[in-house]
Amino acid sequence: MDDCIIIGAGPAGLTAAIYLARYHLSIRLFDNGSSRAALIPRTHNHAGYPGGVEGKELLRRMREQALEFGATREEAEVTRLVPGDAGFAVCIGPAKYRARTVLLATGVVNRRPAGMDDAMHDHALAQGMLRYCPVCDGYEVTDSRVGVIGTGTHGTAEALFLRGYTRDVTLIAPEAHELDAECARKLDAAGIVRVDGPCGEYAIAGERLCLTTADGPMAFDSVYPALGSDIRSDLAVAAGAKANREGCLEVDGHMRTTIPGLFAAGDVVKGLDQISNAMGQAGVAATAIRNLLDEQRPIRR
Repeated sequence: MDDCIIIGAGPAGLTAAIYLARYHLSIRLFDNGSSRAALIPRTHNHAGYPGGVEGKELLRRMREQALEFGATREEAEVTRLVPGDAGFAVCIGPAKYRARTVLLATGVVNRRPAGMDDAMHDHALAQGMLRYCPVCDGYEVTDSRVGVIGTGTHGTAEALFLRGYTRDVTLIAPEAHELDAECARKLDAAGIVRVDGPCGEYAIAGERLCLTTADGPMAFDSVYPALGSDIRSDLAVAAGAKANREGCLEVDGHMRTTIPGLFAAGDVVKGLDQISNAMGQAGVAATAIRNLLDEQRPIRR
């Protein structure tokens, strides 16, 4: 039986693995290879990396560091999580792995623009023509022509946030705008153009991403899909953990879920979807896990 099984190998899961391995605990890390951090062409707001660092390179370094201290990493998709009296069974198909505690660090999945094929999506993302995180890279679109695909309060909030970087912001509805009077007032006051959809027929022309709208074709230096995301909390919820309406897991100040021995960190927990935030939560969770295990059976060398 492992001391802790970590499900998810993004910044949160890998940080927890580093901490827990350095606490001299037996750690198993399941990585299905779908961390959002791997999609980041280059993050510039991660402290300690002047000039920025590619998401894949950051993950590679973190994996190397976790393995250096004895963490075990396996490439696999966890299909079920079963709490028991003596810990948890973590299932991968018919195979079962036992652990005294579990840390869920499965993150979220961004909703992509409908009708954009994977090759174009990945190329546009790599070139900065498509972006998902204004907090991460709003600075990079300073004084650029920016399109935001979305509507309602979420689309309005993202467009207003980006207005702090550029005057040229257009909010494009995926279909037709659904804006209440307050959203419309705020957008008008900020000088943000509103365009109805449906939007689609994406194409890349030079260094711009083009799309069609109800007002005809438009081109932008960068486009932000403000379409929300899907929280990957299904494993924990199916096991009985509580989540909010959006699917974010409920945790306390020590990152404990409502199931004893089950912890969560990173984007699967409600909060700022940032690498630094995920890493901080993972450090808190890992230390709480260590202390819980020490209470159950004192850790001695």
